[in-house]
Formats: sequence, C-alpha cells, structure tokens
Amino acid sequence: MNISYDFWIMVSAFLTLCIFSFLYKDNPFYKFAEHLFVGVSNGYLVTITWHGVLWPEALKPVLFQGQWWLIIALIIGALYFTRFIPRISWLIRVPIAISIGYSTGAAIPATIQADIIRQIQGTILTSKNFQTWNAGTMGIVWSIILFIGVACTLSYFYFSREHKGVLGVTSRIGIIFIMIGFGAAFGYTVMARISLFIGRLQFLLGDWLGIIN
Repeated sequence: MNISYDFWIMVSAFLTLCIFSFLYKDNPFYKFAEHLFVGVSNGYLVTITWHGVLWPEALKPVLFQGQWWLIIALIIGALYFTRFIPRISWLIRVPIAISIGYSTGAAIPATIQADIIRQIQGTILTSKNFQTWNAGTMGIVWSIILFIGVACTLSYFYFSREHKGVLGVTSRIGIIFIMIGFGAAFGYTVMARISLFIGRLQFLLGDWLGIIN
C-alpha cells in the first residue's frame, strides 16, 4: 500500500466533495476549496512566471549576457506595481497601453486570417463540391445546405434595407441557422461540463471507494 498515494487520494476526494457541496448551498467547505484553488493557482502561476519568463527571459540576459536594453522592458513592467501607490498610480497606463496595443496588433491579422479568410475559403471550397458532382449525394446536399445557411445568415445582418419580401424570408431562415449554431455551441459546452462531472464521479467511485473499476 502506498501511503502517500492513498493520502492524496483522500485529499482529492475531500476537495471534490467540498466543491460538490455547493449543489446544496453555499457553505464553508465550498469556500475553503474555492479559496484553496485560487491560492494554489496563483502560487503556481507566480512560480511559472519566475522560472519560465522573468528569470530566463529578462533577469538572466541582463545580469549575465549583457543585454542591457531589456532593462527598459523591466522598468515598463515594474510600472504595474504603481497601482498600489496612489500618487503615481497613473503610470500603470503605460504598460497597459503597450500591452493592449501590441496584443491588438498581433491579434487582428490572426483573427482576420482564422475567423474570416479561412471561413470564407472553407465555405467556398465546401460549397463548390455540388458543382463537381463528385462528392456523393450527401456531400451535395450538405454543400447546398451550407451555401444556403451562409447566404441567409449574412442576409440577416444586412440592415441597409428593411427585412421585407425576399430579404425578409432569407433573414428569417438565417435566424434559424443562427439558433442552430448557438444551440450546438451551448450543447457542446454542457456536454463538456457533464464530461468533467462524470470524470469526478469515476474518481470518487473508482479510485477512492473502489466500487467500480
């Protein structure tokens, strides 16, 4: 018998039950597990930041490799701590502005490429299958449905004209496709949560109580 392994199994089971206790009502056991999770996560993040970023990417190059220009980055990063000094707390705007500007500049091209260009390309290539008649019956049907869904969904977001006549019909069909998309996304989220719940139950009934294998 591995005493250390059994001990951590008991700890894990206790914390799992503490989290599950919230299903009854908010209570001290749930708050304890919640605060412990937040504390451990922050401690882990601090450790990873120091050993994975701050020391190897900033302090070590400055102290031992002569990359003195990194001192500027360290000073800008240190301005985050001015938030705790009311008289100079406005300086925190500098690193925040740099971070937001850099992140936005890096994210916009990637977002356009992934969420717009690739989506358009995938729609065109998939819809093109029904023109070749080589995709099989179901491939042709799904290509037509995809083409209709994309066109009707885009028509729903066309607000330069009142949604009447043909535009009204296509926009209402677009709403149906939008709701199907939202429903699928919500269902996926629910299933992911249920999967986590089943995993915890398997741990409690298997690893802890030994009722199931």
